[in-house]
Amino acid sequence: MANNTNNEAIYDARQLGAAKTTVLGLQHLFAMFGATVLVPAITGLNVSTTLLFAGLGTLLFHLVTGRKVPAFLGSSFAFLGGYAAIAPNGEANLLPYACMGVAVAGLVYLVLAGFFKAFGASKVMRFFPPIVTGPIIICIGMTLAGSAITNCHTNWLVALTAIVVVVVCNIWGKGMIKIVPILLGVVASYLVAMVVDPAARANVAATVGAAKWFGIPVIWENTAFSIFGEGFDGGLLLTSIITIAPIALATMVEHIGDVCAISSTVGKNFVADPGLHRTLVGDGLATALASLFGAPANTTYGENTGVLALSKVYDPKVVRLAALFAIVLSFCPKFAALIVAMPAAAMGGVSLVLYGMISAVGVRNVVENQVDFTKSRNVLIAAMIMGLAIGVSYAGSIVIPVGGITISLSGLAVAAIVGIAMNAVLPGKDYEFGTNAKGDTSVNFGPRNDG
Repeated sequence: MANNTNNEAIYDARQLGAAKTTVLGLQHLFAMFGATVLVPAITGLNVSTTLLFAGLGTLLFHLVTGRKVPAFLGSSFAFLGGYAAIAPNGEANLLPYACMGVAVAGLVYLVLAGFFKAFGASKVMRFFPPIVTGPIIICIGMTLAGSAITNCHTNWLVALTAIVVVVVCNIWGKGMIKIVPILLGVVASYLVAMVVDPAARANVAATVGAAKWFGIPVIWENTAFSIFGEGFDGGLLLTSIITIAPIALATMVEHIGDVCAISSTVGKNFVADPGLHRTLVGDGLATALASLFGAPANTTYGENTGVLALSKVYDPKVVRLAALFAIVLSFCPKFAALIVAMPAAAMGGVSLVLYGMISAVGVRNVVENQVDFTKSRNVLIAAMIMGLAIGVSYAGSIVIPVGGITISLSGLAVAAIVGIAMNAVLPGKDYEFGTNAKGDTSVNFGPRNDG
């Protein structure tokens, strides 16, 4: 790169100056903010807890990776289907079970990290080729789209405002506007709802007015630990783990794509140093920690990679400062109340775009890896994954009695298990990780900066 020398000098700078560092930290905070707080708003998880563990998870990730990788960890959209399968309406008594399932998914990262360390990326990734991960990602978005439409129905004017703002900012926006289209869509539709919907306006006033300015962001009843006691449901816990843990197979590919994107942006090979085994451990531990305390799963954020490219400042200290800002905001319940009171139509409009983006990324994963659909094995694998994921989701779930408990498998869980098994058994595997850099890094559930 022509300016690589300059970029390296900025990356290694010891002193950026307090004012500049603060502004850059705030920029990273706002870049991750819109998508990060949207996940708890959709699932029913606590916003304050989410912000706290986005910050703590980022700091933990930096610690594990030797403070080398300038990545921010925010809420992952990939697990929305898992939360919806266990707590479809955000039921407070069911969410802790879903959180325990996500925590186990975070621990799966550690197993995969061990495989990467022992065998190398190419040998491990052959079990998770695009013909498996692509259709699964497509179905994650498709199975969630119905809930977005339901929310849009409450006020289509507000929903369309969100959709139009996100599209316009993402396509024609410049600089920061292009990086935070989700946040701008939320703000614009929120304001429109306050004007056209008296009921939404009254709800916001009452909710925010009743909230305190300061509060502890962790609530025991919301943590995964709270399920162990009176009323403990072992069958539901096992169902949650079996349903949600396989999603880690898709988010692992997302993680690899993000680390490669950050490496390309910064001009340093983070895949080699500190290594994917360390970045996976950092991401997995951050996800497990957040989930145990009632926050969404964490993931490396593409939005913040866009900020790195825009600012040309790659010092990880700036990202860690953004993490500290998120932690501070988590102690303000009034701020969290403003998010919780978001009109359903505003949430629906933004969610519809995000869910569609998830499915589109799955298509992109298949296309950029040039999956050969003239081969019967590939057609059959994709057909079974999509047929099971959508079909089982519409029918309800597959119930399997095991001893004295009942295991309920979601469509996504069944599809993932069948897809991985079919790919392993059927002859004709032709995918090799590392031969197509564009395809290998094409999975990213966060909005991307294509400018």
